[in-house]
Amino acid sequence: MARLSIVSLRKLFVFFLCLSAVLFLLITLQVVVELGQFERTVHILPPRDLHESGWRHRLHGGGLLASERTSPGGPEGQYPYIVWWSPLTGEIGRLGECGTNKCFFTINRTLYSHPSTQAFLFYGTDFNIESLPLPRRAHHQWALFHEESPKNNYKLFHEPVITLFNHTATFSQHSHLPLTSQYLENLEVLTSQTYLVPLNQKNKLRKTLAPVVYVQSDCDPPSDRDAYVSELMKHIKVDSYGQCLHNKDLPSHLRDSIAMEEQAFYQILAQYKFILAFENAVCDDYITEKLWRPLKLGVVPVYYGAPNVRQWLPSNSSAVVVVPDEPPEKLALYLKRLDEDDGEYATYLEWKLKREVSNLELVKELKERPWGVQDPTQENYIDVFECMVCSRVWENIDRQKKGLVPKTWQAEGNHLKCPLPRVFDFASDPRNRTSLRGIWRASYEQSKKEARALRHLAERNKNFTVAQYWKEVFTD
Repeated sequence: MARLSIVSLRKLFVFFLCLSAVLFLLITLQVVVELGQFERTVHILPPRDLHESGWRHRLHGGGLLASERTSPGGPEGQYPYIVWWSPLTGEIGRLGECGTNKCFFTINRTLYSHPSTQAFLFYGTDFNIESLPLPRRAHHQWALFHEESPKNNYKLFHEPVITLFNHTATFSQHSHLPLTSQYLENLEVLTSQTYLVPLNQKNKLRKTLAPVVYVQSDCDPPSDRDAYVSELMKHIKVDSYGQCLHNKDLPSHLRDSIAMEEQAFYQILAQYKFILAFENAVCDDYITEKLWRPLKLGVVPVYYGAPNVRQWLPSNSSAVVVVPDEPPEKLALYLKRLDEDDGEYATYLEWKLKREVSNLELVKELKERPWGVQDPTQENYIDVFECMVCSRVWENIDRQKKGLVPKTWQAEGNHLKCPLPRVFDFASDPRNRTSLRGIWRASYEQSKKEARALRHLAERNKNFTVAQYWKEVFTD
């Protein structure tokens, strides 16, 4: 009986072992399939207001109107073709009006070799070396739209790649179409006191709330903000609602990321004296809603991000700007002093109480930019970007008709540029760290090689394989 039991147990063990192996293989296969589907997925990430603009119109049947199909574009035809190589808009075909000029915008890559095709538009996050419109003909113009963080595609942030483009729309104020203020709707939302909580009420709330709040769920990005905040939390109380350094819960209905723009969420944040407004990357002009949100709510932002942020603040005394070379303990002592001194703290909200934006550069930027944010009465920046390229294409068409040399536009290195990511050397609790923290500097250095390799292959002006590209990278 004992022998039979042992045999039975062995058979049972082998059975479960085989079953586990089969299950493992099935799960692995599913992951591989899903990854493959993910890599083939087109990242269509239009700005929030892209589909709110009323003037966009998709043509029926995915093409030109019947009366416009005969001679479509170029110097000899009626309208130049402009192809979105990154299918950001998802439009099969649209005849866009840009002042007195018209261009046919499409995501149809098969029009690459069409004589009427004049320009290719790229969305930075989707810029993929696996497919580029090569060979690049003399009249082909390349245009880059990239408002996102450098971590999305580091190779674009080096001169060998950014200078491949003729036209740019990026967060840099030096690009052809600067998008620096893309997260700020207008001056009115800055000066509005809709969510402003009186200081005496904030002082009372301090019995249950920390003086500082932090809300981030994108942990350990290139700015290494979580390492800094983790050290800061040793010296001052911080309520952290997000997944990063989490120590306080939001109400259940506000825990989804889509709730970040809800009134109830704003009302919670507005009760605090300080909001840690830490960007995920440190680049000049890369300023997101992390700065504008506390300013709109009447909370003092403690800002870490764009080194030139003072150029964009509503007043000289509207934010506490972090000096990364100084220890977090020093910042904590300063915030504690402000928390205890109503008069000194109030100086940071004086502009808000008076509804005055004294930064004339910011005022000028918001009044003169050619696009709007969440404003159906204005064109959005995708439309304006398309029309900038369309107008420049037509400028050269007109010059050609007059026998003049075509004009050349060229992106420069400062149109998209960020320094090597920083890593703070504070001793950190490994339980609060993710595997991401260690990859950003290596990724940045690797991207330099990738940028040089891509430049070299693009200058050969021939199609290349992914294998050829990586061989070029690793023999750089």
